[in-house]
Amino acid sequence: MREAGTPAPARLVVGLGNPGARYAATRHNIGFRVVERLAMRHRAALEPLDALTGRFARAILGGYDTGLLEPTTFMNRSGESVQAALARWPHLRPESDLLVVFDDLDLPTGRLRLRPGGGAGGHRGMADLVRALETTAIPRLRFGIGHPGQRSAVVDWVLEPFSADEEAGVLPGAIERAADAVECALQDGLSTAMDRFNAAT
Repeated sequence: MREAGTPAPARLVVGLGNPGARYAATRHNIGFRVVERLAMRHRAALEPLDALTGRFARAILGGYDTGLLEPTTFMNRSGESVQAALARWPHLRPESDLLVVFDDLDLPTGRLRLRPGGGAGGHRGMADLVRALETTAIPRLRFGIGHPGQRSAVVDWVLEPFSADEEAGVLPGAIERAADAVECALQDGLSTAMDRFNAAT
């Protein structure tokens, strides 16, 4: 894609997932799907940007010129792509200008949780971001993907597609709501978005 550095984005929204068709519909890739929904809403094309090792687009979200990023490093190396973005645009501060969207096993499918920071909660992509950025003060939107019920089944679970019932039922509305939550967080602030979107639905 054309050089994305002028002018620099004011905010950065990152969706976590794994690249390639093999993983596109899996539970682990819901972060990608939310970012793709935002890009579609704003007629922005996610295109490869080698400098970030990811797919990148620009859109006006919540009144801010916002970068949309999908790292293509595979999940457990997501921090490399985000670290490169923050090095490219050093005015971006993780605690205030970054929002990361990723899947969460501990929430029912489609449930949303916005938080201003915290640990990785066992999520390898988020753990790599914390490592790379050397901070836990990373605002995030956790998107529930449900739990298989047994710890031994977790690895297979996150790399499986959602069920047909989930795809036809809860997911379309939940993805829209997640995109709304991102835009609300940017426009009205994280606290307002937490009050509005963290309630059970």
